Amino acid sequence: MNALPLRTALVEDDPAFRAALASAVMQSPGLQFVGAAADLPEGLRLMERQRPQLLLVDLQLPSGHGRELIAAASRLLPAAEVVVVSTLGDDESVFGALAAGASGYLLKQGSAVQLVEQLRSLREGGSPLSPVLARRLIRTLSVLPSSPTAEDCLLSEQESAVLQGAALGYRYEEIASQLGVTAHTVATYVKRCYRKLQVHSKAQAIARGRQLGLIP
Repeated sequence: MNALPLRTALVEDDPAFRAALASAVMQSPGLQFVGAAADLPEGLRLMERQRPQLLLVDLQLPSGHGRELIAAASRLLPAAEVVVVSTLGDDESVFGALAAGASGYLLKQGSAVQLVEQLRSLREGGSPLSPVLARRLIRTLSVLPSSPTAEDCLLSEQESAVLQGAALGYRYEEIASQLGVTAHTVATYVKRCYRKLQVHSKAQAIARGRQLGLIP
């Protein structure tokens, strides 16, 4: 028996792309379109009202960041799949979205129909990921130095907070504001994290932190 189509909502501020993506979802036999929103507050209301099983989210939204919507979905709809659809492909955006709870990350390349086609892997328990990002993640993990144990990487409370903030995509200035310290102090904590985790970049630190269970 065929599985029921996934109730799908999307949050995208570009009207033309939002319409194209909605149309592609409507044409997909495995998806049921239940609504679209143009900004973060509207997206939160849509999510609470429709309780979608699949939420497609852009990161650059008016009145907030898509990462906030991902985190909210993880709390309110833990069984839902959240897939980022964005032009942003930098490490901070990708790792931050995945750490916040995203199930996949697709770059806005090709047509909306082609993007929606990549969502099929969700049915088999996969995580839709644009090929260029998949290669980068594999490369990041493959160049990690010899793996220390969690006991070798005991981070202080401040270092742990900085690593988790970086994983969520926050800038040093934002982390500093949250911790009540200067950006220079945050940079010092970052260097200590690198040394303890035996890595040489933020992407490697986040990957190692997730590997060791240091990032929830």
